[in-house]
Amino acid sequence: MPERTWELRLLLLLGLGLGSQEALPPPCESQIYCQGELLHQVQMAKLYQDDKQFVDMPLSSAPDQVLQRFNELAEAHNHSIPQQQLQLFVQEHFQPVGQELEPWTPEDWKESPQFLQTISDPNLRAWAGQLHQLWKKLGKKVKPEVLSHPEQFSLIYSEHPFIVPGGRFVEFYYWDSYWVMEGLLLSEMPETVKGMLQNFLDLVQTYGHVPNGARVYYLQRSQPPLLTLMMDRYVTHTNDTAFLRDNIETLALEVDFWAENRSISVSSGGKSYVLNRYYVPYGGPRPESYSKDAELADTLPEGDREDLFAELKAGAESGWDFSSRWFIGGPNPDLLSSTRTSKFVPVDLNAFLCQAEELMSNFYARLGNDTQATKYRNLRAQRLAAMEAILWDEEKGAWFDYDLETGKKNAEFYPSNLAPLWAGCFSDLGDVDKALKYLEDSQILTYQYGIPTSLQKTGQQWDLPNAWAPLQDLVIRGLAKSPSPRAQEVAFQLAQNWIRTNFDVYSNTSAMYEKYDISNGGQPGGGGEYEVQEGFGWTNGVVLMLLDRYGDRLSSGTWTVFLEPHCLAASLLLSLLLSLLPQ
Repeated sequence: MPERTWELRLLLLLGLGLGSQEALPPPCESQIYCQGELLHQVQMAKLYQDDKQFVDMPLSSAPDQVLQRFNELAEAHNHSIPQQQLQLFVQEHFQPVGQELEPWTPEDWKESPQFLQTISDPNLRAWAGQLHQLWKKLGKKVKPEVLSHPEQFSLIYSEHPFIVPGGRFVEFYYWDSYWVMEGLLLSEMPETVKGMLQNFLDLVQTYGHVPNGARVYYLQRSQPPLLTLMMDRYVTHTNDTAFLRDNIETLALEVDFWAENRSISVSSGGKSYVLNRYYVPYGGPRPESYSKDAELADTLPEGDREDLFAELKAGAESGWDFSSRWFIGGPNPDLLSSTRTSKFVPVDLNAFLCQAEELMSNFYARLGNDTQATKYRNLRAQRLAAMEAILWDEEKGAWFDYDLETGKKNAEFYPSNLAPLWAGCFSDLGDVDKALKYLEDSQILTYQYGIPTSLQKTGQQWDLPNAWAPLQDLVIRGLAKSPSPRAQEVAFQLAQNWIRTNFDVYSNTSAMYEKYDISNGGQPGGGGEYEVQEGFGWTNGVVLMLLDRYGDRLSSGTWTVFLEPHCLAASLLLSLLLSLLPQ
């Protein structure tokens, strides 16, 4: 079958045939990792439990050779290659996952960072010491062959070593890395942070933005924009103004990417405002979730499938992949096929950009460029006014995502509704107390084990009953900005709840997780597209931040009884560590 004929057949298989809407461009140019018959056949054959495994496998030879061999095999089987033959082909032409990375122990890791001494509870202090050890397990370095033969890898080359989230996520991710860096700075590892920052800045120089993660199949989507904040944390810690001066224009490029590619005009009260949204106009299934996306698209009419693929990518760009937050207002608000991410103006995205504009203004002022400082100060002021007009609800005391199609706010609870407090993007200090009342009215403070991601149970991972570390941070540090003792105390209590949940699960499993199920005493989270992952970068970072902030007050509570042998071993090890600590 000629190649063009196969392309038409593939379009038909994905519901993008003749008479359907025009196909959007693919996620990247690679005929192996992003588009084409090889990717389609391998992923739809479900050779691996997780679609991500295949697109993370390096090639054993040049892509042209691999494609030629594949085309010969496909011709021989009339483009329906038996599963066993396909498996043998992949084994012959691809290497196992992770071959392009090597373990790396950060050179600036040290045994006893200062913040450990400020933690009063000996159990929590010992635990924090173990989390500090985990940075060594999560360190990775890219092998030089990725630089010399980039076409044989889906991994994007990074010059500097980095810390990864953990589990299936063996590459670095954009917004995860902010909370990882916060933890690393507490662990007194600024050189590791500087290297990670340089990797992100290099990506902006090459691609004009920070991709979702360091893989070619993530190239056309970003993630919540926290690069400017990462720079701020590093410069505050080190006073490295030279590094800021060298890279300020690159930071400006990244802010520009969101202004040029993710802006939307919204009218209210006769005025027009510019805000931002997540928006990824690229087609086809996500390569790392190919079979799931293709099968989901099969449930829709042909003409709607390409839109779904773009909306799923926008959902991934939001970091909330996936959630009822993006389904609401769709044909069925409980189904992933109703995803309509780009139809919302999200509170958190605009809070992050508002914060970035303020930091850019501060950076330029520090560097003596008053013109640019004024420009970003004005951009922030415009966004503040827009957020107040479009997203703020005075009666409820919080900000809400705005639905571009209905012209209404999404009144559901999400921790992101309070993101402007965390980002310092509000003009009235009284807003913090209003937000506290909003949490009380929404019954959120009745959840003992963490703040829920939403109040909807859909089976998606960014919904009830899961709770996520970065969302706890948004609410806790947002409330802590208030001068009100009541808001300060609630922030502490929420921190105590989250620390207790993480500590208890660690006591039972000797592991940290990317998310937690808070419905029944706190346990590893579930739902979504893959099994819950251990590690875990941003969870460790948030725990260390809370232990640093409230270490003199936080308590580990009653020690959990150990039943499993490996848990007993962990308990004995912890007891030994405690006995070695100065009293």
